[in-house]
Amino acid sequence: MYAYTDFDRQFVRDRAAQYRDQLTRHLAGQLSDDAFRPLRLQNGWYVQRYAPMLRVAVPYGEVSSAQLRVLARIAREFDQPDVELLAQAQRQQDAIGAAPRLVTGTAHFTTRQNVQFNWIPLARSAEVMDLLASVDMHGIQTSGNCIRNITSDERAGIAADELADPRPFAEIMRQWSTLHPEFAFLPRKFKIAITGASEDRAATAWHDVGLHLLRNAQGALGFRVLAGGGMGRTPVIASVLREFLPWDQILNYLEAVVRVYNLWGRRDNLYKARIKILIKAEGQRYIDEVEAEYQRIVDQDGAPHTITPTELKRVSQSFQPPAKPTHSPVDHKMQRILEVAAHDDAEFTRWLQQNVAAHRDPHLRIVTLSFKRLGQAPGDANAAQLDAAAELADAFSSGELRVSHDQNLVLPWVPCDQLPDLWRQARKLGLARPHTRLLTDMIACPGGDYCALANARSLPIAAAITERYQDLDELFDLGEIDLHISGCINSCGHHHSGHIGILGVDKDGQEWYQITLGGSDGSVLSGVPQAGKVVGPSFSAHEVVDVIEAVLDTYRDVRQPGETFANALKRVGHEPFKRAAHASRSPAAPLTHTEHSPA
Repeated sequence: MYAYTDFDRQFVRDRAAQYRDQLTRHLAGQLSDDAFRPLRLQNGWYVQRYAPMLRVAVPYGEVSSAQLRVLARIAREFDQPDVELLAQAQRQQDAIGAAPRLVTGTAHFTTRQNVQFNWIPLARSAEVMDLLASVDMHGIQTSGNCIRNITSDERAGIAADELADPRPFAEIMRQWSTLHPEFAFLPRKFKIAITGASEDRAATAWHDVGLHLLRNAQGALGFRVLAGGGMGRTPVIASVLREFLPWDQILNYLEAVVRVYNLWGRRDNLYKARIKILIKAEGQRYIDEVEAEYQRIVDQDGAPHTITPTELKRVSQSFQPPAKPTHSPVDHKMQRILEVAAHDDAEFTRWLQQNVAAHRDPHLRIVTLSFKRLGQAPGDANAAQLDAAAELADAFSSGELRVSHDQNLVLPWVPCDQLPDLWRQARKLGLARPHTRLLTDMIACPGGDYCALANARSLPIAAAITERYQDLDELFDLGEIDLHISGCINSCGHHHSGHIGILGVDKDGQEWYQITLGGSDGSVLSGVPQAGKVVGPSFSAHEVVDVIEAVLDTYRDVRQPGETFANALKRVGHEPFKRAAHASRSPAAPLTHTEHSPA
């Protein structure tokens, strides 16, 4: 992991002290709500439906066991509203007939490798900032119209299919973008994702900027640069700006990309302010402007942000693998032991198949811990579970974990011969359900239970689908399926990129849901990045599970041997699935038209 320097550490602590002063003045009435709002947002503090929400950055997904324990402490000691606030929130839930889903003492992992808390009282927020700073964590630029947390593949630096480690570049970009004075007030938020693997597990095509490390015909390392991706009301797949950019020029080029956007992006319309709208409208003209600005930066300014080999080496030294374990390497004997153990225990076999992935080091494996279970929302982890995951990381993964795009935690350094012991301990803790990449390993945003922007609740829908599909035999028969749920068109649940997407919409004050099929985030499982297509009029909340079941039953009927859901959908088209979805509709349910179409 990246080791903070004295400068890094002092910077974060000074920022926490500055926030404490701002909060003190606000609580004393010396800073109005309007004056305090941009200050708290710049440190990751929102005000949501019922209470403040804190968003903590986990740059490129890496988190240590020590940091996880602090997150657990925050969940246990601070994510606790006063009794009256919780009672008031519950009364509001009861008034709309909502099932009680207000869970406190919990951290929520997001699709962009952040951690959120929903119930921390604002008066205690400075204490939390100090706690985070004590383990080199913060909420800087997790909100606001600036360059947000830079994300990557949760297997960065360890993937078997990786050409080059993206983490040193992500860290250099983090340092460049943090409090960048020119880009503190962009037209809209700006998100960057980077990968160095052949499989895009970072969903780069769905970001404002997506970066792929690659080598050109001469063997030189560089980046394929994409820009203009995004979800929301207008889902757009990013366009290629450069097929190859030398690695040392990436900051100079990003400076040009963001500067042209800052100059020409719309500020008169919130819904048309993202870079995807600018690039969609201007096309080649935007690319030409970026190239001209890049040349000006190189020729006139002297390429001031060129990354030197010395600097890359300095940062890369923080990403060295942990010391080799003292236990035995995987030889034929140990491989045989694993095979026998798997043969004797079907659940262990499934866990090896679904939750364990190849590592660049043949003696190691990458293991996914899944917190997704009946009665627990996707992405949620309580304080006890966070502490337990930290213990597993210390025992089996050199004290390191990763936050995945799919809202899970990953152990990146697990020796093969410790897999049986890890599985037994994780199973006792309820963290070894072997459903990674299966239907119930779904993505979901917090939705209307917490978010003031949401049109509908995501979590009751996720819970109902999870309850319906508890049979592991059935899940394995259905195979790998990405199910994504968003509570509103802002698409925090990435419904556009799901093989099956569910979007909450408001119909005259009632919760309804659009179903989309055929979305992709660009991974090998999903195929070419694309937005799913709406299957037709939206469905009421009580119809959604029946619709999903009808869609999956149709897949069973039409699939060929070994064919995945995504491939079957491509082969036969949407019509059979649309007919099945609408045949499942309750006879009394009215037909309604959709307001937002991602097609």
